[in-house]
Amino acid sequence: MRRRFLLAAVPCLGLARNAWALPPAQLAFPRDHGAHPQFRTEWWYVTGQASAGERAFGFQITFFRSRVADTQGMRSRFAAKQLVFAHAAVTDLQGRKLWHDQRIAREGFDVATAAVGDTRLGLRDWTLSRGAQGYAARILASDFALDLQCTPTQPVLLQGAQGLSRKGPQPEQASYYYSQPQLAVQGSIGLKDSRLQVKGRAWLDHEWSQELLHPEAVGWDWIGMNLDDGGALTAFRLRRADGSALWSGGSFRSAQGKLQILGPKDVAFTPLRRWRSALSQTDYPVEWSVRTAQGSFTVKALLDNQELDSRASTGAIYWEGLSELLNEQGARVGSGYLEMTGYAQRLRL
Repeated sequence: MRRRFLLAAVPCLGLARNAWALPPAQLAFPRDHGAHPQFRTEWWYVTGQASAGERAFGFQITFFRSRVADTQGMRSRFAAKQLVFAHAAVTDLQGRKLWHDQRIAREGFDVATAAVGDTRLGLRDWTLSRGAQGYAARILASDFALDLQCTPTQPVLLQGAQGLSRKGPQPEQASYYYSQPQLAVQGSIGLKDSRLQVKGRAWLDHEWSQELLHPEAVGWDWIGMNLDDGGALTAFRLRRADGSALWSGGSFRSAQGKLQILGPKDVAFTPLRRWRSALSQTDYPVEWSVRTAQGSFTVKALLDNQELDSRASTGAIYWEGLSELLNEQGARVGSGYLEMTGYAQRLRL
C-alpha cells in the first residue's frame, strides 16, 4: 500500500485537500516510472533482504514527493512547490540492530529532484534512478551506506484494476499503484566497521494519489512478500481506531505469472504477538495471521525492534521491517517487509 506518505506533522504547509475519484488507469512506461507533480502525494519504495555469506540484512529506501498547494501560484524560485523526503534503513539480523536515517528538502537548486518521465530521484547525496539494468540506489547515511543495483526479473505488477488501487469505501480513496517484485539485488552495504558485498532480492512499489485515507482510518498494515518459488504476495488493510478493518486488498501473482487481485473479502489480518517499543511506548503486532484467497499465512518479524522515528522529516513514528512468511504447516515460503502505521498516533495525510 505504500505506502505511505507519513505526513503527521505537515498539514500546516497547506497541502491540497481537493479529492475526486481517479479515472481508470492507463499507465505507460517508462513515463509512469517518473514523478507525477500534479498529484498531491507520491512515493517510490524499495525493500529487500541481502546477505554476505552467513550475515543477513534487510534494507529499505523510500523517496516521497509532496505537492504544496498554497505555493503553486508563486513565481519565486525559492517557493516550496514540491517537497522531497527520503527514509533509509538497514536491519542487521546477526547484530540485532536497526540503523535508519531521514532527509527533507524543497525540490530544486540541485538539492532535491523528483524527475518526470522516468525514475530519477535525489536528495543531496541520496539517489534512486532507473536505467537499462534496473534501479540503482546510493545512500550515504550517517551510520551506514547502501550502493545497490536492483534488476527486474519479472514484468511490472499492476495493482488493483490495471493499476488503479482502491484504498477505502469511497472511490476517491484510491491511488495509481504498481509493484516490481523479485528484483535481483547486487552491491554493497557499508556499516561503521565494514563494507560488505551482498546479493539478495528486493521489491519496489510506486504509488501516487490525491486522497488515500477515509476519515475513520487511523493507519494501515501492509505486506509485500517475495515468495521463494518466484511468486509475489501483497496484502493490506486500512484500520479503524478500534482495530477493525475499514478496507482490505492486495494481489497474488504466481511464479508462472497468473495474477489474482484481492478485495476486502479476500484478506484478513489477525495479530498474534505484540512488542512494545521502549522509545515510543507503542505496542506493535510483530507476528500476524494473514488470511488471503490463496490460503492463510503467518508473518513474523525477523527483528522486533524495527520501529522508525521520522519526526524530523515526515513527522510520524511507524514500524517497518524485514519479516518472513510461513505457510499453514509453519514452513517458510517467502520473505519481505511488513509495514504498520497509525499505532503511535493517528496517521494524517
